[in-house]
Amino acid sequence: MSEPVKSLPSPTSSGGQPAGSDTYKGWLYKWTNYLKGYQRRWFVLSNGLLSYYRTQAEMAHTCRGTITLATAHIEVGDTCHLVLTSGGRNYHLKATSDGESQRWVSALQQAKANTTHMMHQSDDSGDEAPVPQPDRALTQGALKTLASKLDDLSTCNELIGKHGTALQRSLSELEDLRTATDGTDKLKTVNERATLFRITSNAMINACRDFLDVAETHSRKWQRALQYEREQRHHLEETIEQLAKQHNSLERAWREAPSTHPDGGERRREGDASDENEDIEFFDAMEDSPAFITVTATDHTQHRSVRVDPGSDNMQRRRVRRSRIPDKPNYSLNLWSIMKNCIGKELSKIPMPVNFNEPLSMLQRLTEDLEYSDLLDRAARCESSLEQMCLVAAFSVSSYSTTIHRTAKPFNPLLGETYELDRLDDFGYRSICEQVSHHPPAAAHHVMSQRGWTLWQEITIDSKFRGKYISVMPLGCIHLQFHSSGNHYVWGKVTSTVHNIIVGKLWIDQSGDIEIVNHRTKDTCHLKFVPYSYFSRDLPRKVTGVVADSEGTAHHILSGTWDEKMESAKIVESSRGCGGSEGKQKTVYQTLQPKLLWKKYPLPENAENMHFFSSLALTLNEPEEGVAPTDSRLRPDQRLMESGLWDEANAHKQRLEERQRLERRKREAQATQALEEGQDFEGFQPLWFERRTDDSTGESTYVYRGGYWESKDRQDWSQCPDIF
Repeated sequence: MSEPVKSLPSPTSSGGQPAGSDTYKGWLYKWTNYLKGYQRRWFVLSNGLLSYYRTQAEMAHTCRGTITLATAHIEVGDTCHLVLTSGGRNYHLKATSDGESQRWVSALQQAKANTTHMMHQSDDSGDEAPVPQPDRALTQGALKTLASKLDDLSTCNELIGKHGTALQRSLSELEDLRTATDGTDKLKTVNERATLFRITSNAMINACRDFLDVAETHSRKWQRALQYEREQRHHLEETIEQLAKQHNSLERAWREAPSTHPDGGERRREGDASDENEDIEFFDAMEDSPAFITVTATDHTQHRSVRVDPGSDNMQRRRVRRSRIPDKPNYSLNLWSIMKNCIGKELSKIPMPVNFNEPLSMLQRLTEDLEYSDLLDRAARCESSLEQMCLVAAFSVSSYSTTIHRTAKPFNPLLGETYELDRLDDFGYRSICEQVSHHPPAAAHHVMSQRGWTLWQEITIDSKFRGKYISVMPLGCIHLQFHSSGNHYVWGKVTSTVHNIIVGKLWIDQSGDIEIVNHRTKDTCHLKFVPYSYFSRDLPRKVTGVVADSEGTAHHILSGTWDEKMESAKIVESSRGCGGSEGKQKTVYQTLQPKLLWKKYPLPENAENMHFFSSLALTLNEPEEGVAPTDSRLRPDQRLMESGLWDEANAHKQRLEERQRLERRKREAQATQALEEGQDFEGFQPLWFERRTDDSTGESTYVYRGGYWESKDRQDWSQCPDIF
């Protein structure tokens, strides 16, 4: 950055300005955006207006912006910083020294005081009360007058151009004269055209004066009317915000209210069919899977739903943890300005400020899949592997319920970063994650539960920016094994798509198929996440599925949405129907009444201002003692962002990313040197996970090697690298 030129120490009087007005000029640094930071601009303070230009030469033709000091708020920051707030916009400025900053502040405050004083003097109405509404007839009359004056100015401008050209032509002809006789006639013509030019110029000056008088006469009235409208708008926004909070509270109270009638029957939504009639539900055929239609049998004894109540005794025994985080600051930033040059690139390789993040790392988002771990606790107690499969399928769907409003990007973990979640006392499990690769980004996860199950996974994130949307494709498998039965389930994840990157409100959709396989019994479950379509009659965010045994015989139908609930219905009879597309026949399944497998918990109060975090998500970044020094809770940029200090968070984020790039170059240099010397080079090796071949699937994956919780008990973290 070049050395800035000091601003002039003394204001210079500018001709043609009202008495007492001063001009102050000089260089300041103005904040532009997160990519360019502070840029040097030439500022001119005159007549209560602060204008800025890229260079001094631009003053003759291009003004980059103007700030009206009469309505501006001047705030003095630390280290030569000052902030001007005008019209809902903040201007962050920086001087090169404290003395220069103080001179600018004094000049700005004096100009603001002078402008405010002049506005009070020019108030010819004498009314102290604000005008509630400007008189429409007077306003329209003033606008017509101004329009008429503008027409006069335009006419005068055309005449000045015309007569000026003629005068210039006559002067040129006068210079070319050779005889005195011709000179007399030409001189007369020049005098006539000069007179016309003078008359037109005087008319232009008078028209400008009239226009200025009319504008100044109505300026005070319009400013008061504008201020009144701004106050009304602010009051309306506050009212709408209060109504929205009341609506959210009422909706939460309704959801948390007892869901059964006094007679024990489940409360039904308005519009449901009564128990006296058969409920018939038709499902469209799924591609590459058996098409089916379900007919619900009227067996009232099977109409029982299983619900996990957040207020149950088991929940109340949990340790009290935090239930809120600082509200998200209202910082605006244009995503398209950053993303337009990144079309087709992998998302993890695009540098982004924390404005597009949420204060959780990808390791914590992976751990958040355990929000509904009680489904696996119930599955561990199932004697039927098919019923167990239904609960496993509901668990696989429930992990997407927290994403419905979560369009922000989690922090990319640093290589070797870890995250632990010890909830033995609350939910009976311990979870540990580690970032095992940076490019491509990959994380390994291991969960051990005292309630009869173990889960592990290795997920690699493949993401692409497509211009209008971002696709996130998790690659890898999730493994789940139940201790008592030995049932080993394996499944993958679907594609997440964030839409409206360029314009409109961001929204997220989940689409694709999940195939869950029990490698011990060969039972399967095929889940289909139906992509959203504007022209579809399907329920938005719909999920359907079929649970079949090793012979391919269907036993349960699954249905619901990935953001609300999942139900299962036991098949009692199946038959071949007719009416399929392209001559294909549909299978008609007669089922019992559906049972509720899973229902989403309501979001905490004020969630809309806390990144739409769930109750579990609010606790994931809560500081804890005794964790490894590589734990995500200790990451400084993430902690600063959660506290609302986004500028400081961006600075730390850039520092960590640059440090990681240096470490990668160092490893690449070591690998090159080892290759030249004919030596083996292992590269980065995870601390808590190692690569093994799975006995059931035959695939190579990272699994937990052990030792983390023992190191925590001893508080021996000497093996951990210094990554923060």
